[in-house]
Amino acid sequence: MPQGQGMPPALNIIALATFAASLSARALDPVLPHVADDFGVSIATAAGFASVFAFTFAIVQPVLGAAADLFGKARLMVVCLVLLGLASILGAMANSFSLLFASRILAGIGSGGVFPIALGLTSDLVSPEKRQVAIGRTLAGAMTGNLLGASASGLIGDFLGWRGVLAVLGGLVIVASVAVAIGFRGAALTRPPRTNLSALKDGYRTIFANPNARVCYSAVFIEGCCVLGLFPFIAAFLFDLGETSLSIAGIVIAGFAVGGLFYTMSVSRFLPRIGVSGMMIAGGTLVGLQLAIVAFGPSWKIQAISLLFMGWGFYMLHGSLQVFASELSVEARATALSLHSFFFFMGQTIGPIAYGFGILNVGKMPTLLASAVIIVALGFTCARLLRQTKPADAGAT
Repeated sequence: MPQGQGMPPALNIIALATFAASLSARALDPVLPHVADDFGVSIATAAGFASVFAFTFAIVQPVLGAAADLFGKARLMVVCLVLLGLASILGAMANSFSLLFASRILAGIGSGGVFPIALGLTSDLVSPEKRQVAIGRTLAGAMTGNLLGASASGLIGDFLGWRGVLAVLGGLVIVASVAVAIGFRGAALTRPPRTNLSALKDGYRTIFANPNARVCYSAVFIEGCCVLGLFPFIAAFLFDLGETSLSIAGIVIAGFAVGGLFYTMSVSRFLPRIGVSGMMIAGGTLVGLQLAIVAFGPSWKIQAISLLFMGWGFYMLHGSLQVFASELSVEARATALSLHSFFFFMGQTIGPIAYGFGILNVGKMPTLLASAVIIVALGFTCARLLRQTKPADAGAT
C-alpha cells in the first residue's frame, strides 16, 4: 500500500502538532557549551537540561493520558502546545540557571501533552493494519521538527546565542498552536468510546495484563537510555575534536532526524517485505553499528552520516514498538501510549546520567560500545517476544 493511501486528512493537522512540539525538544543540545559558559557550570551539569525535560515529560504522562481519554485529545494537544511555546520564551529571559531549569520543566509538561496524545489520536483514526504507516506520517512531522529545531538552533545560536534559540523557536510554536487549533476545528475527528474513571481503571488492568506491555515498556526505556541519552554529549565530543561551531553540532544532531524522515518514507515499502520482526532486528542492529562508529570519534561529517543511519534504525525499532503499544487497549489507548512515552522518557532521564558516569569512570569508547551491544540485543529480543494480539477490551467497541 503506498504511503498515505486511504489516510484521513486530520493526520496532516496531527503531523503539524507534532512538528511544532518537536521544534524545541532538542533545541538546547547544540548550544549547551555556551549555556554552560554563561552560567559557570560544567557540560555534565548543563546536560541535566535533557534529563529534566525528559523526566518532566515522563512523570506527567499518566495524568495527561488519562486527561486525554476523559476530556478529548485534540483540545489537550492545543493547550499543551501553547504552554510549550510560552515556556521556551520564558527560558530565553531567564537570568539564572535555576530559572532556565524551571522553564525546561514547564516545556517538558507542554511537550508531554502533544506527541503521545497525537499517537493515540492517530490510532483512533486508522485501523491496525494501516497504523504503522499512519504513525509514520505522524513521526514525519516530529522528525521534521527535530531536524529544523536542531539545525536551526545551531545556526541561530551562532548569531543570536542560546537565548535567541529559545525565543525564536518558542514564537514559532505559539504560531503553530493557533494553526493547529483552527485545523482541528474543521477536521472530522473520530470520537473514541466514552471514557470515565472506572473505565480507566479497567484500562490499566487491560494494559498490564497483556504480556506485550512488559516487553514494550522495558524496551522503550532501554532505547531512551542507550540512544537518546547520548545526545547531550555530542556537542562536547565535537568540541574535543576541535569543532567548536554550534552550527556543526546542530547539523550532526539533525542527522538523526533526517534518518527518521527516511524511515517515514520507507516504512510502507520495507514493512511488507521483512515484517515487524525484521524491522526490529534490522533497526536494533543498525543503531548498534552507528553507536560503535561514534565511539571511535570520527570527523563530524562521518558522525553526521552515522547519526542519519542511527535515526533510520532507531525508528524502525521504535515505530514497531509504538504499534504494539497502541494495541494494548482500545478504551484507554491514550493512557497506553502515554505510559509508553513515560517509560521512554524515563530512559532519556537516566541516559545522560548513565553516559556521564560511564564516560567519567571507564571512558567514552567502552561506554558507547556497551550501549551498542545492548541495543542490538534489544532488537532481537523484541522480535522474539512481541506478538500481534487483539486488545482484551476490543469487543467493547
